[in-house]
Amino acid sequence: MLQFRFTTLLKELSEVTLKRPLADCRQRSWLLSRQRRFCAASVDARAVCTHLKALHAAAHRPALRTAPCFLSTRSFCTKTEGVVEQEEQLKKDEGVNLATGEKRRNAGILPSLEDLLFYTVAEGQETTIPSHKFLTALKATGLRSGDPRLKECMETLKETLNNTEDGVTLDRHLFKKCVQSNIVLLTQAFRKKFVIPDFESFTSHIDQLYESAKDLSEGQVADYIPQLAKFSPDLWGVALCTVDGQRHTVGDTKVPFCLQSCVKPLKYAVAVHDHSTEHVHSFIGKEPSGLRFNKLFLDEDDKPHNPMVNAGAIVCTSLIKQSASTAEKFDYIMNYLKKMSGNEYVGFSNATFQSERESGDRNFAIGYYLKEKKCFPEGTDMTSVLDLYFQLCSIEVTCESASVMAATLANGGICPITGERVLSPEAVRNTLSLMHSCGMYDFSGQFAFHVGLPAKSGVSGGILLVVPNVMGIMCWSPPLDKTGNSVRGIQFCTDLVDLFNFHNYDNLRHFAKKYDPRREGGEQRQLSFGPMDYESLQRELALKAPLWTKVSPTESHLDSSTTVVYRMDNVNE
Repeated sequence: MLQFRFTTLLKELSEVTLKRPLADCRQRSWLLSRQRRFCAASVDARAVCTHLKALHAAAHRPALRTAPCFLSTRSFCTKTEGVVEQEEQLKKDEGVNLATGEKRRNAGILPSLEDLLFYTVAEGQETTIPSHKFLTALKATGLRSGDPRLKECMETLKETLNNTEDGVTLDRHLFKKCVQSNIVLLTQAFRKKFVIPDFESFTSHIDQLYESAKDLSEGQVADYIPQLAKFSPDLWGVALCTVDGQRHTVGDTKVPFCLQSCVKPLKYAVAVHDHSTEHVHSFIGKEPSGLRFNKLFLDEDDKPHNPMVNAGAIVCTSLIKQSASTAEKFDYIMNYLKKMSGNEYVGFSNATFQSERESGDRNFAIGYYLKEKKCFPEGTDMTSVLDLYFQLCSIEVTCESASVMAATLANGGICPITGERVLSPEAVRNTLSLMHSCGMYDFSGQFAFHVGLPAKSGVSGGILLVVPNVMGIMCWSPPLDKTGNSVRGIQFCTDLVDLFNFHNYDNLRHFAKKYDPRREGGEQRQLSFGPMDYESLQRELALKAPLWTKVSPTESHLDSSTTVVYRMDNVNE
């Protein structure tokens, strides 16, 4: 009986709604106005009942039954007197001119994103802020002042400070002028919307892992290439770059060193990007060899086992720009590496190149063996390919620039600090797959088991580590273990995965939980904006005061799908 009465009431209510004329079509539905109130109190049950009774009573008004009506999808609900008063007040607060329909922003109700950023940096206590306070706060988010994406902001800041009296402080107007060109990126950073929200806490752990590995004294610096033997065994650096461009370095991260075998996955990615997976692997296999990286050995199809051993890397080199000269090929690959590094340091060590060529008898033997087995594309000049192979091994990077290269792989081929697509998703996927299975010489299986991340090592002491969709890391320390991998680098990677849940299978259901830096305060990571819409973000951030307090979705009046809701503290401007 109760169900029947309720159904009848709904039917009558819908009939009244459809027959009721639109007294003022310009007025918004109270439902629509409700969407704009982030902090408005919910309508209580008594008000709803009053509203339904008013609609039900309207069904008995003859004038309304016969009045013509032009239906609109926006006029499905009718306002009671109290709701109309609420909306009129809201329009007044928002600065809506009812006569003309024009809107204006009330600065006290809806400040700009630039205002919000100023309040955040000033911590609600100051009317002016020193420039170094802004730069310090920026660094805490992981962004650098030299980030290419912030170029316009930093240039405006420098120019503005030159025209101020003390050359240091900025008022709100000047601050807004400086940040407005990069406001979306800066807003993401200060709202902790990056992949590592609490970046300072995360980097403090990285520093501890660095210091722990620094104490290791085992290993020997490679000496079969004379130029490599000149590096001090005490050198040790770690640099990381996230997919959002957050940067951190510790140790000897500005010292140039040669990529050596760390260049193998990078040139393989270029080859797949230029051609296709099928074309490249018609010359090179995909399986781990189970042998030393410089063995004269091919698989059962007379192909190199994979692109991460010397034989496969030499053949891979022959596939890039086949019709070009050696000099053109070298410039072509260098250009790719510079794009991957966000135009940071990528150099060349001629001394190492000469040393490589003079001591490269084994690689020459591999080259002639490959030529005998017809492993090269038709018409390939084997000696020219070997020259280019030695040149690519002699390309110099720093930990900082190489970490951006690794981050480009982690970011699906898009350089995080420039936003430029450098490699195709197919090339990156294949590269990471081979790095995971074949990238660490004879230690590849052990590394995949214990660390579970794609990586590539080189005899110069570098380890290029990729945490897909999170970050790229370059570790560098010249002393090597018996398998040719950096002793400190292996220790750092192992400790990293012991602490954080970066292992490929750490996220399995019911698996023992580790610390996840992608989740702020151990909670679920906040949803990030993709291409952020200025107006929707501005509405979300609307406030009267600079301070914000997080509340759970159950305390808000927003949809339950909203991950993070904010409540304004009662602090006046």
